[in-house]
Amino acid sequence: MQKLAGLFFILITTITITATAQSKEEKEVAAAVQVLTKAMIDGDRSALENISSDALSYGHSSGKVQDKATFVEVIASGQSDFVTINLTDQTVIVKDQTAIVRHKFSAQTNDGDKPGTVNIGVMLVWVKEKGAWKLLGRQAFKL
Repeated sequence: MQKLAGLFFILITTITITATAQSKEEKEVAAAVQVLTKAMIDGDRSALENISSDALSYGHSSGKVQDKATFVEVIASGQSDFVTINLTDQTVIVKDQTAIVRHKFSAQTNDGDKPGTVNIGVMLVWVKEKGAWKLLGRQAFKL
């Protein structure tokens, strides 16, 4: 049931983000953000690997930084378990083959069977690799 609630939040966020995106590239990047969000809720190893650049630098608000392999493993193994993710106040800027996305990130978690909440700001850096948008960098910060 909790996963269903997460999918509902993704659908609402997708509609909101798609409606406000202007260019084709901005819409593509917004869609990539939604693929990432769904993969994080589902713990989908393949989707996480496919959406992430091999050079990924994934920064947490605590200061911890992960590479692609660590980021994927922590989510896919369930060490970091997102029950819901809600993105708000999202902006997308595209310049050539690079995009910057900023949003507020609110989530319900269940890490190690311990329920929790997350409320942070996030900046994502996306790069177009072989025609597909890939997550190159992520930095979270406390609000």
